[in-house]
Amino acid sequence: MRILLLETFFTGSHKKWAEEFQRFSKHEIEILSLSGHHWKWRMHGGAVTLASKFTDGKAKPDLILATDMLDLNLFLSLTRTWSHNIPTAIYFHENQLNYPWSPTDKDVKLQRDNHYAFINYASALTADKVFFNSQYHHDAFLDELPKFLKAFPDYNNLETVEAIRNKSSVLPLPLDLRKFDEHKPKEIVKPNRAVILWNHRWEYDKNPERFFNALFEIADRGIDFKLIVLGEEYEKHPPIFDKAKEKLAANILHWGYAETFNEYCKWLWMADMLPVTSTQDFFGGSVVEAMYCNVVPFLPKRLAYPEHIPAQFHSTFFYDEEDFVNKIQRRIMDVKYLRVMDTQQYARKYDWSNLIASYDEAMHLK
Repeated sequence: MRILLLETFFTGSHKKWAEEFQRFSKHEIEILSLSGHHWKWRMHGGAVTLASKFTDGKAKPDLILATDMLDLNLFLSLTRTWSHNIPTAIYFHENQLNYPWSPTDKDVKLQRDNHYAFINYASALTADKVFFNSQYHHDAFLDELPKFLKAFPDYNNLETVEAIRNKSSVLPLPLDLRKFDEHKPKEIVKPNRAVILWNHRWEYDKNPERFFNALFEIADRGIDFKLIVLGEEYEKHPPIFDKAKEKLAANILHWGYAETFNEYCKWLWMADMLPVTSTQDFFGGSVVEAMYCNVVPFLPKRLAYPEHIPAQFHSTFFYDEEDFVNKIQRRIMDVKYLRVMDTQQYARKYDWSNLIASYDEAMHLK
């Protein structure tokens, strides 16, 4: 089966997912992509550019698979001579209906933010099949759609929500977790103190203020710990990172982006615990990667996180908001307990080897 995969934001987890799907699949997958910059412009204009690339090619795929950053309707309208009888599917890594907007984004104040959510809605309505990367994501999008449509003055088309629901399903985000075994250090020498990890993007939706303020409070109580801060740093990152780098200087083992995968692996295998404070995570790939390296997560009981761990063990890994700081402190004081826990067993199900058969089968639209 020949699949054309369309990605207008080819960077980070989007790029990794596309390339790994291409590598592990039994299908023949061609990727048409644009660099991962200017996300709003990609949602508006990316379809025009990729339509031109598609019509310049000669091969005709058996399936067109788009992701959520593409205006699928615009792409199909511009390529209708070639694409009119080709089945289409869309994969939602995230969506702009549920994604929390940055408080500094000017479009919110100017009330121009609804258009991006409408692109996601219209693309889902057009596609023959809709895939979400978690059950939480599936439910959040479809539950929010009626409220979104009711905000328009008339002809709300509420019946389309059920139409989208009927062709939607969940395909969890696969990760090449076995690579972490290949890059595992032969000998891991950990400090005597518990090592706390941050391995997310440096952005507001990961709620770094909550994370670092908790560590400030624990440090002020005289509790010693070590800290590894990884993740992609953007030019305009939240100022709490600069404050934390200065205030927690004595605790830091590593600060900043890991330039190689080998280095990233080294620090994950070194870490003991991952307190998660995110306000948005449609799947949580960085959390799953850490869990695979036996980093013990402390999770809020919301978003996609409850799907990662069996319900009978939730009391061990999930925290109540009012007990967040104290739970971290208790685990710091009991680091030996952390270091014998096996969290890899919960993450292993997301390896490509365990999901590729489901993916390949799902591409045969029924």
